[in-house]
Amino acid sequence: MTSAAASRRQLHTELQRLRLDAGLTQSEVARAQEWSPSKVHRIEKGHVSIGKPDLLALLQHYGVRDQDAVDSLLELARLSRNQPMPFRGYRDTFSPEIIRFWGYEASACWIGELELLVMPGLLQTPDYTRALIRDGHGVRDESVDRFVESRRERQQILDRATPPALSFLIDETVLCRAIGGVDIMTAQLRHLLRMAERSNVSVRVLPLALGAHAGLRGPFVLLRFAAENDPDIVYIENRRGDSIFENDTVVTNNHSAIFQELEQLAAPAKELERYVDRALDKIGS
Repeated sequence: MTSAAASRRQLHTELQRLRLDAGLTQSEVARAQEWSPSKVHRIEKGHVSIGKPDLLALLQHYGVRDQDAVDSLLELARLSRNQPMPFRGYRDTFSPEIIRFWGYEASACWIGELELLVMPGLLQTPDYTRALIRDGHGVRDESVDRFVESRRERQQILDRATPPALSFLIDETVLCRAIGGVDIMTAQLRHLLRMAERSNVSVRVLPLALGAHAGLRGPFVLLRFAAENDPDIVYIENRRGDSIFENDTVVTNNHSAIFQELEQLAAPAKELERYVDRALDKIGS
C-alpha cells in the first residue's frame, strides 16, 4: 500500500544511505547546505517533508548523477507531501511516535506482534478497548472514545482487498485476563477465534507451561515492507515512551530472531480454540 507515511519512510531511508555512502555526517551536510543540524536529522527521521530544491541540493552534494534515481526520489518526495499523513487527526490524543508507527503499520506487508499482557490492538473489540483504556489506563473523559476510534481505524487494514499477513504470538495469560468482565471478555475471545479463521491471520498461544523464555523481556511489534529498500521496523511501547527502531539492523535482527524462536515454542494455530475454551472456563467460574 502506497501512502504518505510509506513514501516518506522510503525517502528518508534512502537519503540516510546516500549520506553514509558519501562518508558524510549530518553535521557536515548541514554546514555545506547552511542548514541547522536538526534539519538534516528531522529529514532523515521522516519527521518533516522535504521540498524539491532542498532534495536536489542534497542529491547533488551526495554525488547522485543517475537521472532515474533522481526522478524516483523526487516522486517519493512528491507523494510524501501531497498525500495526507494517516492518523494525523489523532494528534490531539496520541504522541507523534505512535501516529508515525500507525502510518508504518498501515503500509506494512507483514506484521508480527508479541503480546504478553493484553489483546493486540488490531484484534480488540470496541468494548474490550473501552474497558482497557478506562480501567487499565485510568482515562475517564472523551479520550476513551478517541482510543476506540483509533483502534477501529487501524483495523481497517484487515479488510483491505490485499491485507497484510499478520502473525500474533499471545501469552496464555492474555486469554484469561477478564478485562471488562465476563461478558466483554467472552465476546473478545469469540472475536479472536473469528479473526484467526482468516487466511492471512495467524494467532498462536505461548503456553504458561513454557516457563521462562526470551519473550518475557517484553512485547514488541515487527513490521516488514514490500519494497526491497524498505528495512524492517521494530516498535516497542512502554511507560517511559514509545520507541521506533528504523535502520537499526542490530535491533531488528535481534527481535526477528526472538520472534522466530518463540514461533517454534508456541502452540500450533489449530490449538487456539482449545486454549480459548480453557480460558472461557476460567473466567466463567
